[in-house]
Amino acid sequence: MTLVSARDLMGAAAAAGTGLGAFNVIHLETAEALVAASERAQLPVILQISQNCADYHGGLEPIGWATLAIARRAATPVAVHLDHAERPELVDEAIELGFGSVMFDGGRLPYEENVEITADVAARARAAGVYMEAELGEVGGKDGAHAPGVRTDPDEARAFVEATGVNSLAVAVGSSHAMLDRSASLDIELIGRLRDALRGEGRSGGDVPLVLHGSSGVSDAVIMQAVRAGMTKINVSTHLNGFFTRAVRETLASDEKLVDSRKYVAPGREAVAEEAARMLRLFALESEQTARA
Repeated sequence: MTLVSARDLMGAAAAAGTGLGAFNVIHLETAEALVAASERAQLPVILQISQNCADYHGGLEPIGWATLAIARRAATPVAVHLDHAERPELVDEAIELGFGSVMFDGGRLPYEENVEITADVAARARAAGVYMEAELGEVGGKDGAHAPGVRTDPDEARAFVEATGVNSLAVAVGSSHAMLDRSASLDIELIGRLRDALRGEGRSGGDVPLVLHGSSGVSDAVIMQAVRAGMTKINVSTHLNGFFTRAVRETLASDEKLVDSRKYVAPGREAVAEEAARMLRLFALESEQTARA
């Protein structure tokens, strides 16, 4: 197995009624850790590069090429995805680089403008054979846009998918980006209604899978409920970043003379690999015993 399309992974997970882990790449070490997690769990994974990550690295190309190279060497199915792109030109660049899926985030735009721009971006992605995710009903917390009361309306979701032709939809059901604790309460009943509203709404007559952003703030037990209710793609970043940072801090604290960054970054990479593997098994509903509060 090697680099695959998110289209195949999303279709298989949605058909099986299981969740699919989509974890954010921050730098080379996290990309390596996430592939290691996939190989340990023997489950597929989506590696996500956000617009913020691309900007941090001075552009999408350096971190994009590195992540694609790591994915191609994987022993398990790995997809590479552009996450939360608010600039349409960044989507075009990701397609050109060889990303198999992209997300255009127009969630903060007025509805009609979101539809117009998303439809245009989706048409270009479709022409290139690239899987397209979009967002409707702003997920709170990102860049100060904390709106815990925002929810995606099922009828509006159906109309949005029909008008734009996107392949999957990130919805607002109670999660929030960048949470440091796992206390978010999800509207499980709404997830079921959204799933039902998008059944058979894809361009080819198939279902349009749901995406849960801000999953770092959601407990294991609630994530499993969400998957059973109809969530397919489960996005995680902050939660795994915490494992990386804590391992680095502990390593540095244990040896004040340590200066070789590889020797303190490696424990961070290992901590992410272990926790990400556990979460992949959790999302796949492999074992209730993998759950944590």
